[in-house]
Amino acid sequence: MVDTTAPNVPPLQQSAEFAATLALCGQQAAQLDDGTLVLTRRIGGLPIALLSRTRLDPPALPGLLARAGLRRSLILMNPDAPCPGLARMGAVPLITPAHVAELGLTGDLMAGLHQKWRNRLRHARNQSLLVTQGPLPQDPAHWLLIAEAAQQRARGYRNWPTALTLAYARANPGAAQLLTARQRGTPIAGLLILRHGRAASYHIGHSTPAGRAASAQTLLMWQAMTWLAAQDATRLDLGPVNTEQTPGLTRSKLGTGARTRPLGGTWAWWPPLGKTLRPLAWLDRARMFQSWTDAPAPDY
Repeated sequence: MVDTTAPNVPPLQQSAEFAATLALCGQQAAQLDDGTLVLTRRIGGLPIALLSRTRLDPPALPGLLARAGLRRSLILMNPDAPCPGLARMGAVPLITPAHVAELGLTGDLMAGLHQKWRNRLRHARNQSLLVTQGPLPQDPAHWLLIAEAAQQRARGYRNWPTALTLAYARANPGAAQLLTARQRGTPIAGLLILRHGRAASYHIGHSTPAGRAASAQTLLMWQAMTWLAAQDATRLDLGPVNTEQTPGLTRSKLGTGARTRPLGGTWAWWPPLGKTLRPLAWLDRARMFQSWTDAPAPDY
C-alpha cells in the first residue's frame, strides 16, 4: 500500500539531532529561514548546496536561498516527497525517486504485522536469546560497526562513515540505541536505531548465520518498535525499499506493517539560470511521475 501523506515530523537529515552531529564534526552547514538544513561545500571552486530530504515550496525557494547567501551555489535537492514544482522553476531531474518504508508507532503494533513476520517473531522467542539494549558505545572497533563496514564492501552500498555514526551518539546522548541478541553469550544479531525528535530511523542491522537461523533480527526489530512506541515516538523510518535488488530485506521491512511512499528524486538547479533549463525538466517529467506512482509490492 502506498502512503503519499508526508510525515508529521522531520526526517533524520533535517533534524536538530543531525544538525548537532554536523556541528560536532565541524562540517559546513547553513539553515534557511524556514528551518531547512543545507550542507555546503566546494568542489573545484564551485560552491555546492545540498538540501536532503527537504519539504520544498518551489516559489519560495529562490528567496530563501538568496537570503542564505546561496544564490551563486549549485543547488542539489532530494525532496522528501514528490515536488513537480521544481520542473516549473527550471530545476533538472538527475535521479528518479526511491521509495521508503515508514512504520507508524501508534495503535496496535502486533495487529499490523504480516502473518509470516509474526511467525518469525514467535520462532525467535523460542530460541532462548538474550536481548540487551543501550546507548551505542564509543568504540570504532565495535563488532556491529566492523560487520557493517564489511557488509557495505561486499554488497556495494554506502552508509554513513563510522566516525559520523559515533559522532551522532556523542552529540545526542542516548539517541543512538543499540539492540543486541546473544546466543550462549555470543552476539548473533545487532540493530542500531537513531532517535530524532518524535521519530526514529533504522540505521544498521546485521545478523550472523546463527542469527538468521534464529530469526534474531525480527526479535530485535520488535523490541525496537515497542520501546519506541513506549517512548512516545510516532514513526520509524525503515529506509529505502527495492523489490528487485533487495527483495528479502524489503519483505522484512514491510512485514512490520510499514507503508511505502515515494521520495522526490534528485534535482539540480543553478539560480543564475533561473527557468532557462525548464524544457529539459519537462522532457523527463513522464519518467519522474511514473517513479512517484510505482510502489514496491513484494509477494508474501
